[in-house]
Amino acid sequence: MEITCNQNGAEVSAERGWSSRECHRHGVGSARFPPEPMANIDHAPSRTMLNLLHVLPAFADAEELRLNVIVELNSMTINKYELITETGHLKLDRVGYSSLAYPFAYGCLPRTWDEDGDPLDVEIVGITEALVPGSLVEARIIGIMKFDDGGEVDDKVICVLADDKRMDHITSYEQLGAHWIKETTYYWEHYKDLKKPGTCTVNGFFNNDEAVKIIRDCEKRYEEVIAPKLVN
Repeated sequence: MEITCNQNGAEVSAERGWSSRECHRHGVGSARFPPEPMANIDHAPSRTMLNLLHVLPAFADAEELRLNVIVELNSMTINKYELITETGHLKLDRVGYSSLAYPFAYGCLPRTWDEDGDPLDVEIVGITEALVPGSLVEARIIGIMKFDDGGEVDDKVICVLADDKRMDHITSYEQLGAHWIKETTYYWEHYKDLKKPGTCTVNGFFNNDEAVKIIRDCEKRYEEVIAPKLVN
């Protein structure tokens, strides 16, 4: 199948059977495939700020396991930043009680709601340059960590940046190695030791299928608990 696309006024022939998404990813568009909205937002331009937590879908591309992740903080910070659900702004949720720093970038999935009363969390591993808090990134699922925080379910989807060629070969958290699993478990089970010791438990690491199942459950919970409360 041949698709003719237009890029900066020049005709480009793509004899690869590209889908419209693939065409856009390569920076090309046409009358048949008009440019996609920025940031995967299916919304008309607005004079008011959109709250991405309630506009974007969790999945950017379900078949490719790509997620829309709103970045809340970077690795090597001890402070916890969190998105305010009502406005989408970042807030300093708490100052770290210990010297343990986050060993990964961290964010959340829009239009999801976990059992702890927050959007579902995401760990982004293997980044080579600090991400900008508040920015939107596409990340690819490689697993999930089940976590109990003071008696509340607070699971963490494990991801890599979707378009980072350095991480293309990583398709499972298991490829990160046994030490990464130990390091991550240690962090989550001890990061609150100076505040609430012994209250956090890692209940295992699981594959992509389990991650997708939990994300879908959190999407359903969002539609049941949060969506009816939206005012516009």
